[in-house]
Amino acid sequence: MQYIPQLAFIILSGIAVYLFVKKAAEIRRNILLGRDEDFSDNPSARWKNVVLLALGQKKMFKYPLVALMHFVIYAGFIIINIEVLEIALDGLLGKHRLFAAPMGSTYSWLINSFEVLAVLVIVVCVAFLVRRNVFKVKRFWKREMTSWPRSDANYILFTEIILMSLFLTMNSTDGILQQRGYGHYAEANTGSFIFSGMLAPMFSGLSTETLVGIERTAWWLHIVGIFAFLNYLPYSKHLHIMLAFPNAYYMRIGAQGKMDNMPEIQQEVLYAMQPETIPTDATPAEPKKFGAKDIFDLSWRNLLDAYSCTECGRCTAACPANQTGKLLSPRKIMMDTRDRAEEVGININKNKEFQDDGKSLLHNYILPEELRACTTCNACVEECPVGISPLNIIQQLRRYLVMEESNAPAEWNAMFSNTENNFAPWKLSPDERDKWAVEMNS
Repeated sequence: MQYIPQLAFIILSGIAVYLFVKKAAEIRRNILLGRDEDFSDNPSARWKNVVLLALGQKKMFKYPLVALMHFVIYAGFIIINIEVLEIALDGLLGKHRLFAAPMGSTYSWLINSFEVLAVLVIVVCVAFLVRRNVFKVKRFWKREMTSWPRSDANYILFTEIILMSLFLTMNSTDGILQQRGYGHYAEANTGSFIFSGMLAPMFSGLSTETLVGIERTAWWLHIVGIFAFLNYLPYSKHLHIMLAFPNAYYMRIGAQGKMDNMPEIQQEVLYAMQPETIPTDATPAEPKKFGAKDIFDLSWRNLLDAYSCTECGRCTAACPANQTGKLLSPRKIMMDTRDRAEEVGININKNKEFQDDGKSLLHNYILPEELRACTTCNACVEECPVGISPLNIIQQLRRYLVMEESNAPAEWNAMFSNTENNFAPWKLSPDERDKWAVEMNS
């Protein structure tokens, strides 16, 4: 009978890890459905981005108070879950507070530090819940923030509060059992902890058996909560907790406003301007697809961006097109790209390979009107705390619209025609372009 808890823990952890690895492998496969793109240059600058953006959350500190609160949750989540290592080993080996004896007084100091963080996490989570649901910050209530995206954030905040409360409850009842010298609890001898010690009066009148039941329940719920959270992450916007690091590493580190031109088009422009450079023996090039219609035409980097999106909405709040009532929302672009990638992934899971479903990212998810509203000002890229570029996806989809579908407003088509024929946006031949200056001097 004494091995039943160990066996239950091993089975539970095995199932949790298997399900997480399975979903993580699917997400990796979905990301790699995109075309190849090289980001191997300048590794030192890339590691610097990992430290400053992903770990240090540099961009968040444009808003100091919110950044500090967010950092408390982030640091609390990462640091407190170091304790999960002890919980996991206790469950695996059938021990109780495995590290207490070897670490001595250092262990008490460490757990007290965790408790301070736990209380701060609870306070900040409550503040964020109020900010999100009572004060209703505008960017959290845009049209793309339907019931699921709004609920997703609330679920995580409530989960954090519950996990931290279980942690404090477990420590409080454990401390009382140590004082009573009960069984293996007495062997830990960790002493009282700061905040869980304050909760002790709530439990001190209970019987020893009841205290053991509460402590074990809190322990099991805590570890089950951690495993549940682990498997919830891949379906949640909070996947950025993991993907922020590779996303920061593979950021585009060139000039922010630089666009990727197409060599084929550049060459045609040069030929038009200098016909004598056209090779006489040139063989016709194979037709090439311009821009992107679906996720397969985007790069793997674009899809990593989509899965890394935190849905914070800072990109949309900074977007001048969105501010003036246009349909464009950079956050929606990223959410739609991820949703389409997930839909394609489900298709592949079902059919072993992708079967045409008659849908595409362009038109079925993202409308031409959204793309045309973009001014390419780069505000969305500048605002993103984890280095995402909605603009790059917008440019590729818009390029497909114009060059593959000839789908553009009349004003754009006139400009394109003038540029092709007159080498300028105006309806003036190159020979007459400077006529206005002559007329002014006459």
